[in-house]
Order: sequence, then C-alpha cells, then structure tokens
Amino acid sequence: MQIVVLAGGLAASERPEDEQLPKSLLLVNGRPLVDWQLDRFARSGTRSLVMCVGISGEQIETHVRRALDRGLSVGYSYAGGQLLGTGGALRRAFARLESEFVLTYGHHYLPFDYAAPLADLRAHPAAVATMSAYQNRSGLGESNVALDGEYVVKYETGAGGPAFDHIDCGAIALRRSALAEIADGAVWDVQALFRQLVRKRQMRAFVTPERFYEVDSAAGRHDLEQHLKHLPAEPERAR
Repeated sequence: MQIVVLAGGLAASERPEDEQLPKSLLLVNGRPLVDWQLDRFARSGTRSLVMCVGISGEQIETHVRRALDRGLSVGYSYAGGQLLGTGGALRRAFARLESEFVLTYGHHYLPFDYAAPLADLRAHPAAVATMSAYQNRSGLGESNVALDGEYVVKYETGAGGPAFDHIDCGAIALRRSALAEIADGAVWDVQALFRQLVRKRQMRAFVTPERFYEVDSAAGRHDLEQHLKHLPAEPERAR
C-alpha cells in the first residue's frame, strides 16, 4: 500500500513563533505529529510513502530521515516554492504515484486501518475513489458528506441540512488515473476533484466508527493528546 501525505501546511494559525514550522512537526505528547502518523501507517501495512511538502519541506525530510525505522520507503514531492493548492501539490507528485493509493493530510491523525478504503476501491473497479467518512456524532465541525447507500452523493463544506450527517475523515483511496488529464502546475484544491467524482457517482464511502483528530486548533490537539495517552505502548525498536 502507498500513502500520500499532503504536508505543505504551516502552523502559523497555532502560534506566531511557529510560522515556518510544518504542521507535521507540531509536538503532540512530546513527539512530532508525523511520528505518530508513521507508527499508524506502518501498522496498517504501508510500505511506500510520498510526502507532498512546501517551502519548509526540508524540515520534514530531515526529521523523518532521522526518525524513520519502520520499514517504510519515503519519497518527497516539492512544490518548488509555488502555491499550487492541495490538488496542485498532489498532481506535482504524479510520477511518484502508484496506480491506487491512499491520500491523507499532514495535520490529521486517524486511529484506523488505512488499508480499508483502498481495499474497498480495489473491490469496485467502476469507482475512482473511496472516501473514509464518520457519522458526525462528536461535533467535529460541520458535516460535509451525504451518503446514499455505499456512495457519497453530496460533498460540500458549509452546506448544512439533515442530509449531511457524515464528515470526511481525511483518508481517501484514489486512482492515479483521476489526475492524468490535469496539467502540472495548475493551482487547484483537491476537494474540487472530490466534488467532480461525487457528481459522476464515482466516489464510494467507507464508513468508519472511529473519529479523526487534527492539530489545527488547541482544542483539536488536546483531544488527540488525550486519545494517544490511552494507546498501548509501542514495542522498543531495534536501532
């Protein structure tokens, strides 16, 4: 399994002194968030990882090179100083992408098996993507996903209404072919691609009972820290 991480975001919204610090390197219970992600990726069976990074990407690459001992092969795709948006950053990594992969975000932590949405996508050749979705009972911001059976039929931030009772968890299995007709260097948001796939009824849903966590706010980081405190201790790794 290959995981692709959109890790270009900076932590400026968290603390002014962190304005050049990638969100991936924000400390959570004394460890950078990316370390917790790498643990989860490895437990899910990941062997290939692509980090889509921005102007402070060297910080992530330096840290991961030093910290990595999980059997993962890691590559990096740099935006080259351009502000391409999340979609443009993903398209820039096109040559590194496998035919199917799982897309996630550098500021998210998901306590579930990242291989699950990919298995669903591979089992349904007519679909182009499978989005992990959580029935939003925990007040995790505004719900943005409406389902009809096993398919996402509406995907819209801020739409509201009773039909929108699920929220995008931030782990989407995607076929590389969905990006083939998009020009490298175009500036766009990956959510535009998701909405297009929803309109074509090519976006399946993998509903997970586990909520996601994020570090975009102090409250979000606190919730994640509380969750991680209750995880079983990781076994000591050979050095």
